[in-house]
Amino acid sequence: MKLMRVGEAGSEKPALLDADGKIRDLSGHVADIGGEAISPAGLAKIAAIDPKSLPEIALGRIGACVAGTGKFICIGLNYSDHAAETGATVPPEPIIFMKATSAIVGPTDDVIIPRGSEKTDWEVELGVVIGKTAKYVTEAEALDYVAGYCVSNDVSERAFQTERSGQWTKGKSCDTFGPIGPWLVTKDEIPQPQNLGMWLTVNGQKMQNGSTKTMVYGVAFLVSYLSQFMSLHPGDVISTGTPPGVGMGLKPPRYLKAGDVVELGIEGLGTQKQTFIADR
Repeated sequence: MKLMRVGEAGSEKPALLDADGKIRDLSGHVADIGGEAISPAGLAKIAAIDPKSLPEIALGRIGACVAGTGKFICIGLNYSDHAAETGATVPPEPIIFMKATSAIVGPTDDVIIPRGSEKTDWEVELGVVIGKTAKYVTEAEALDYVAGYCVSNDVSERAFQTERSGQWTKGKSCDTFGPIGPWLVTKDEIPQPQNLGMWLTVNGQKMQNGSTKTMVYGVAFLVSYLSQFMSLHPGDVISTGTPPGVGMGLKPPRYLKAGDVVELGIEGLGTQKQTFIADR
């Protein structure tokens, strides 16, 4: 299933995209796309509904594909070729940092370049959405705890991230720096999360063209690994790292400015499009 949230910010309705590309209203069956609705039982309940029995919704604003995210966890340097382009080495264990949940926006919402920023960058990433609480799970059982997958743009301000001391979080958490969606695609539709093509363009120019098959630490490993340090809850999102082609890695580096348009997508998970604007 392709689950989504449609409507103005703060008033989104839960919905699904049917086989004919029509958006169907799920609000008569679930309160939102999150929590119990994305548990195994909740997803089974939605799957049992005949989409044609649901009211059709006209396409409008698409919100973030999951609600009630408690943790937005990101993995750094998880593609060996991306690590190389930034002059870093692949870490012996995953680099973990947090992106504030207040950064989450919809896949076509404007992204705000923060005041003082000169190095706002792009990163197409596979997002993993947790469907049931995971604590001390093994790698073999880890995917049982995944509700599905989505496109994530881990927008980053590189000077805030790497030049101002401390942790990466402050360069990752600016308002609007976390577009996710358009859909939460349930895991039954993505049987091979480690073999998905992914791409990103800036003003129509291809900048990233990679595949999840070059991830150093795969989805199952990451879910298991993270669950050794913290419980993962329904609605939590793991953004799993980016392939090469980010602005920081170019020679000379290239960063985003007001008016730039970024488009990105992952095979089977849909596309995003954002206009970058200056903070006011």
